[in-house]
Amino acid sequence: MTDTRTAPKKVLIKTYGCQMNAYDSDRMADTLAAEGYRPTDDLAEADLVLLNTCHIREKAAEKVYSELGRLRVAKEEAARMGRRLTVGVAGCVAQAEGEEIARRAPVVDLVVGPQSYHSLPALLSRAAAGERAIETEFAIEEKFARLEAAGRAPARTPSAFLTVQEGCDKFCTFCVVPYTRGAEVSRPVERILAEAEALAAGGVREVTLLGQNVNAWHGLGPDGREWGLGELLFRLAEIPGLDRLRYTTSHPRDMDDTLIAAHRDLAELMPYLHLPVQSGSDRILKAMNRRHTADDYRALVDRIRTARPDIALSSDLIVGFPGETDADFAATMRLVEAVGYAACFSFKYSARPGTPAATRDGQVDEAVKSERLAQLQALIAAQQDAFNRSKLGAAMDVLFEKKGRFAGQLAGKSPWLQAVQVEAPEALIGTIGRVAIERLGTNSLFGRLIGTAGGAGAPALAEAAS
Repeated sequence: MTDTRTAPKKVLIKTYGCQMNAYDSDRMADTLAAEGYRPTDDLAEADLVLLNTCHIREKAAEKVYSELGRLRVAKEEAARMGRRLTVGVAGCVAQAEGEEIARRAPVVDLVVGPQSYHSLPALLSRAAAGERAIETEFAIEEKFARLEAAGRAPARTPSAFLTVQEGCDKFCTFCVVPYTRGAEVSRPVERILAEAEALAAGGVREVTLLGQNVNAWHGLGPDGREWGLGELLFRLAEIPGLDRLRYTTSHPRDMDDTLIAAHRDLAELMPYLHLPVQSGSDRILKAMNRRHTADDYRALVDRIRTARPDIALSSDLIVGFPGETDADFAATMRLVEAVGYAACFSFKYSARPGTPAATRDGQVDEAVKSERLAQLQALIAAQQDAFNRSKLGAAMDVLFEKKGRFAGQLAGKSPWLQAVQVEAPEALIGTIGRVAIERLGTNSLFGRLIGTAGGAGAPALAEAAS
């Protein structure tokens, strides 16, 4: 018979929202591993469920409450079976609505904000004693300090996220990030380099630098000068085995000359940039407190494309911001047509409690928002399709990250962040292969392996296939 007293505990972490949340979920898993928890995707065997939440969109928050309703049923069923299921809410909804969550969802045992994940073991102890444990204090510096002390567990895939910056000081009038993630804080250069080197030594080939406003990162370099993100990227490109670099999410006002030069000069920096604009109307941009104009954005795009002609751009766009007229929306459409995006995230404006825009006059009718969003998304879809079609017949380097959906198939990423499916041996996972693109799928490119690309750690194709 199995001694259940010594059986490992299981944790299911469900992640919503941005890449920062995905990174935080991995760190929570690392913290809980030290407490004897092992990851699971099966709710029926979980001892602990954590919802790592996003508060950017109204529907994202409501999805959390819907999920908590389902977990209430699962928790009651577990109790009938003589098993305790602990339920926690983490992330930005936890930070913004901690007390409201406790009031609205009695199923929740603990609430933990993004700066307090190091407190999970203590919170679990309090919850086990029957207390509703809530921890949402801002302590980004302490979070970073604990992160350094804890180290980094081995990466789960050949690509990994690495947080370099957290928080935002821009205070866009529609955005809750400054209120849920706090002021901008940058991790020290030496800590970032140490983590990147450890990731590369563990087989990671691609690192994506993360921050709510990642290109606002700054730190004192080993040369005694103040570094920005561009200088950091140049240094990271020197790490052996680290063949690909990305970063997200950026702000147009923080794209300086050195960062643009990094796009020009670093083969390791992938030709893909997420550069949110939000609107093409100067009047709406001013109301959003973006502090740039549409022409500023177009000029910046021209500079970036001059530096890296093959770069693919993506963006965030909001329709139906309070006061947006047909003319304002038309300006957004003109900007999108002029820029030509490879991908975009587009949304209807949703009022977030506590943000200045939530109480503005001129809230746009929901039907108007829906109509505008449909028009915008049709244009974006056409641009994305055109970009993907431009890669038909091309040969490109693909990082193979995992097995594909079908036997004998590998899934990977193109330099432009497109999903690529290839028939190839499993031994090539973690390497970069040369692929000829032969057809387009709904969400992927399909290609044929034609060789191995350069870079440390790439085995000979014959060896990998043997």
